Amino acid sequence: MSFMDTLKRSLGFEETESPKKDEESFNLTDFINGFTKSFKNAEPRQNNSQQYESTPKPQNRPQHPVYDDYDDYVITPEQPFYEIVLIRPKTLDDINYVVDQVIEEMNPVILDLSFLEKESEPNFRLAGDKIKQMRAKYGAQALLLSRSEDKNLIVISPKKVKLINKG
Repeated sequence: MSFMDTLKRSLGFEETESPKKDEESFNLTDFINGFTKSFKNAEPRQNNSQQYESTPKPQNRPQHPVYDDYDDYVITPEQPFYEIVLIRPKTLDDINYVVDQVIEEMNPVILDLSFLEKESEPNFRLAGDKIKQMRAKYGAQALLLSRSEDKNLIVISPKKVKLINKG
């Protein structure tokens, strides 16, 4: 017997191998078949007063207090969601894409500048200058997430998305 057979039998999807069937034992297949047959053969209910006599009448429940001393405010964001872009820029076009995402699209960006740091020192400096300009002119926020030999992660967010360093 395989694992799947044992699992099916334990969940009630297969009959057990024992020939005896207890009347009290629960069989999922018989239950579902009986339920669907009774549902298909069900007659529409008649509006008899006898039908409602056996229904218990609702009891008076205590009312919950209503608080009117506050106003409900619905906060609707200007932008329904933010896309957080994770990018490892390799060219100047990638850096310009990051600037567009932060300034125009108002999306936070996580940058991995390790490739530029190793491969192209001038482009790495240019990326640093663009981050400084975004912070100075547009109020963007930048936070260093990780700096190691193989990663140099910085998160940059627009002014509307607050970054908080709690560590």
